[in-house]
Amino acid sequence: MRKFLFAAAALVAAAVFASPAAAQMELRIMAPAAPGGGWYQTARSMQQALTTAGLAKSVQVFNVAGAGGSVGLAQLINAKGDGRLLMVNGLVMVGALLTNKSAVSLDQATPIARLTEEVQVIVVPANSAIKSAKDLAEAVKADPAKVTWAGGSAGGVDHITAALFAKAVGADATKINYIPFSGGGESLAAILGGKVTAGISGYGEYEGQIKSGKLRLIGITSGKRIAGLDAPTFKEQGVDLVIANWRSVMAPPGLTPEQTKTLADLVAKMVQTPAWKEILKQKGWEDAFMPNDVFAAFLKQEQGRVTEVLKSVGLVKS
Repeated sequence: MRKFLFAAAALVAAAVFASPAAAQMELRIMAPAAPGGGWYQTARSMQQALTTAGLAKSVQVFNVAGAGGSVGLAQLINAKGDGRLLMVNGLVMVGALLTNKSAVSLDQATPIARLTEEVQVIVVPANSAIKSAKDLAEAVKADPAKVTWAGGSAGGVDHITAALFAKAVGADATKINYIPFSGGGESLAAILGGKVTAGISGYGEYEGQIKSGKLRLIGITSGKRIAGLDAPTFKEQGVDLVIANWRSVMAPPGLTPEQTKTLADLVAKMVQTPAWKEILKQKGWEDAFMPNDVFAAFLKQEQGRVTEVLKSVGLVKS
């Protein structure tokens, strides 16, 4: 009976959300990083929602790792005119492109939509002597270089979070010892293995290890506590650190207005599906959807904001 009800629900969703053109699309979604990280999880989640709702004929997810997403972005740009290709990206890539002095730019791609927003968490191994934000702050103030941080690409939101933490506690943010990893699995292994002091990522990436007791959650970078998540904010622990990571999708350059509209409409329909809403709930992601025109303007603003933040902490030279 349960299988029948699930099948019936899927058929209803397909009838409501699918359009003849989109339903025949054979879509490819690139995660421009190694498997295991937030971009990969987002791409897989899109695949699940699109296929469950019958919005696309098929959805293939593939990885292109390297240089904070710039290798994947270069491939996207080289796929000029391909209206069946999407790439997941986000705030991480904005900073990584700047710090890596990338030869490619997000300005060369076609904005499709902003999807989600997720607060950052800082964790330590369960056996760490660091129990709170105060303990971590004292260690960073004593010697910023001695505290090692694991996270995603250099210049990404994890890196920015580490720098802003140091700045917030009165330490020299330019001296932080940040170790970038190309995928969430690699950074998680380093944290669990005690090879670094602390790790930074979205909550969803560490959720399993936090719940199993293998990692201790020091704090979240939200301005207020999040319902259903038993975790203190840094602000309530006396550290003025508030930052959120957003994720989005881009398409290659050179698309026709019709191709752009087809992809934009496809994603707009996807975020309304029960399957996508359930994924957000399971992952702890906030719905931060912006359609392509609004997202394009937002992206311009974020590029300017991130540039200024990176300059202020010495990650990008003036």
